[in-house]
Amino acid sequence: MMQKYTAAHWGAYEIHGVGDTTRLKPLPRDPHPSTIGEGWLDAVRDTNTRIARPAVREGWLKHRDRARSGDAAFVEVPWDEALDLAGDALKSVIETYGNQAIYAGSYGWSAAGRFHHAQSQMRRFLNTIGGFTGSVNTYSYAGAEVLWPHIVGQSNMHFQNDMTSWPVVAEECDLFVAFGGIAKRAAQVTSAGTTAHETQVWLDRAVARGCRVVNISPLGTDTETQTRAEWMAPRPGTDCALILALAFEVFRNGHANSDFLNRCTTGAQRFEDYVKGSDGIPKTSEWAAQICDVPAQDIRDLAHRMGTSKTMINMAWSMQRAEGGEITIWAGLCLACVLGQIGLPGTGFGYGYGSTESVGRPHKVYNWPSVPQGQNPIKDYIPVARVTDMLESPGGAYSYNGQARTYPDAKLVWWSGGNPFHHHQDLIRLDKAWRSPQTVVVMDHSWTATARRADIVLPTTSALERDDIMINRLETAMLYMSCAVSPYGQSRDDYDIFSDLSQRFGTQAAFSEGQSAEEWQHTLWQACQTAGSSQGIELPDWTSFKTQGLFDFSGTDRRQIQMEAFRKDPDTHRRATHSGRIEMESATIAAMQLDDCPASPEWRMPVESLCDAVHGQFHLLSGQPDTRLHSQNDTGGPSKRSKSQGREVCTVHPDAAKAHGVVDGDTVKLFNGRGACLAGVRISAHMRPDCISLPTGAWLDLREVDGEMMCVHGNPNVLTRDVGSTHLSQGNIAHSALVRMVKWDGELPEIRVHSLPRFVSAT
Repeated sequence: MMQKYTAAHWGAYEIHGVGDTTRLKPLPRDPHPSTIGEGWLDAVRDTNTRIARPAVREGWLKHRDRARSGDAAFVEVPWDEALDLAGDALKSVIETYGNQAIYAGSYGWSAAGRFHHAQSQMRRFLNTIGGFTGSVNTYSYAGAEVLWPHIVGQSNMHFQNDMTSWPVVAEECDLFVAFGGIAKRAAQVTSAGTTAHETQVWLDRAVARGCRVVNISPLGTDTETQTRAEWMAPRPGTDCALILALAFEVFRNGHANSDFLNRCTTGAQRFEDYVKGSDGIPKTSEWAAQICDVPAQDIRDLAHRMGTSKTMINMAWSMQRAEGGEITIWAGLCLACVLGQIGLPGTGFGYGYGSTESVGRPHKVYNWPSVPQGQNPIKDYIPVARVTDMLESPGGAYSYNGQARTYPDAKLVWWSGGNPFHHHQDLIRLDKAWRSPQTVVVMDHSWTATARRADIVLPTTSALERDDIMINRLETAMLYMSCAVSPYGQSRDDYDIFSDLSQRFGTQAAFSEGQSAEEWQHTLWQACQTAGSSQGIELPDWTSFKTQGLFDFSGTDRRQIQMEAFRKDPDTHRRATHSGRIEMESATIAAMQLDDCPASPEWRMPVESLCDAVHGQFHLLSGQPDTRLHSQNDTGGPSKRSKSQGREVCTVHPDAAKAHGVVDGDTVKLFNGRGACLAGVRISAHMRPDCISLPTGAWLDLREVDGEMMCVHGNPNVLTRDVGSTHLSQGNIAHSALVRMVKWDGELPEIRVHSLPRFVSAT
């Protein structure tokens, strides 16, 4: 029997056994298999959280009320009735308000398969019935998505794809400065899947050759032990000040590369004048030390080493998920320009090394086809992280990327393949705003916090319950994803659901084009064969590919050096910016006249900062966990075992623990003016004493306890701020929040979100 495979954003797996004996094994070629995958089957088999049948919220079914909450009762209904209700709700909104009143908020990592991609299927269907209001950018790196085109002339995707290849870094770099760290934890995942996790392999090779790694993060654990990284821990939110001081020292030491600055950048003089004090404040090490809480001598020493070493400056995605985050990563690029090593082997500027497995991969980028979505007749959109603002203020004005815009009036929200009540900020505020639309439809395989706040719930299959294709532009293989387990209950594929729904609009021919899911995948593969031939790859026929399951490419390695050609001849290889150069000062951004995003990087004190905070507050660090992808697989074994009495665990410094009278295994309440949550306690000295680390992803379990709304499960996003990073990108600022902590001595509330909701009869 031929080996069968499947894949997820956290890796590729061999399927062994059938039925109850099914198990998944990482591919033998994977040097660092993901912890997340160990809980995948557990989560799919968890009957306490899987959606078995279509369901409608009781209050909406009987009264069309909007009392959506995590404790609502549901009525299970037949598929035809559920689709009739969903179709009628869509038709009513379209006829009364127009298609722009539909907000299709499908956002999330969903599944890795190319065909059963929730967002693609949803958009294809809605485009056949007149379109929808959608969103732009991501929660992961919205600031970079808007900024990079202005200052480097590339989209975020292309800029990251063009990063210097890891083998070149491993062979040439002597000093790898990692703002935000670089850990296997984040590099576990790759959008569209991966057959091997190699980031740590390349980093280990660099270290073995003698490269020194500097982890600039409030967490000492943001690099792996074997990396033997030096650790510099600035106060959260102050990295921009640190970068400006490093630039000051590079200028003062005479290590600035004036040739590179003159030939390849614009605005260098303004940047230099600013760091030297054109505003009356020289950005010296002593100045930064007071802001960052880092010894001035350490800053001077690092700047000297940067100026005398082959240096790579890497900015993790997390750096721009903060107040003024665009300015911080821009400052990092400017520092790299001052050093002048951009375009040389193994040095320069990196964005996203370690934030995902794909950045720096030494493989050629291939363009593969995807499911055609059609054209959306509705041109309105919102920045993806501004959904609460939209729900609260229809018609309200806001600024985005130099445009004056207004929020649409969303009467119906359709969500597929994601869980905003995990990844959005200030979730108690979102919980209230979520009650404003007339109807909310959610498609998912599990009763997440978002599904529990829907009016109509349509159960979908998980990625393990269907066939698909793993196709990644930066991967050396394609993989046929075989169905590993039988679909749960009455769950159906997204494609089949939308195909049936399109019948109610008379658009099934346009949506399905007369093809089944299997036929669509065959068609998609034929398009891949055509694309492959044009790029030098001959793919096997469809039957052979399904049989062998895994097809490896050959000859796809590349030794890429970011901006190498541009450095050699910036006139011939102009950047697609206003000036044709790297913009250390942007005339385009200056013309926007934004009060929170200047024309060149400048230091701005965060609103919530311990520089002037009341004693007893902590910076909240809400990074990705090791045990799940965002909220996916929260019901899996690794995630559950990592918790304390069923609750997510926060990490606290010994000094903070002693001051608050807590020990390992205790439960604490974290709180601020936005909300509160309960969390278990783990004590570690490998962090700043003024920080608390609480990983994201615990399913929101929001309820009133002693008159206070709190998440009893430990979701940090009840505490985070829901404000745009700047008026340039309106990205999220999850990493800019202060909290307080008290020991919890009361009775521990039951965790309900990992159990089924209440079901009632229709009568």
